[in-house]
Amino acid sequence: MELHERVNRIKTKQDLGEFVGALREDLAANPERWESPTLDRFLEAMGAWIADMEGYYKNRGQGRVDPPTWKTFGDILIAATMYE
Repeated sequence: MELHERVNRIKTKQDLGEFVGALREDLAANPERWESPTLDRFLEAMGAWIADMEGYYKNRGQGRVDPPTWKTFGDILIAATMYE
């Protein structure tokens, strides 16, 4: 299952933990697909995406995510893999 499909299935803390494991496996297998393959770049991208996340959800026709859900944390993590 692709990461984008997996992130949409996150509903629980356990789901998020499994998703983090899938991200780690994907990075090991496909580092060239990651825009942010180092911890430094990943954390920088994560912070930038969090600052812009309301725009992401607005563009997708979703309301504000407050409080965040387990899926929100998954969205943040997967976004950091590709956000510049």
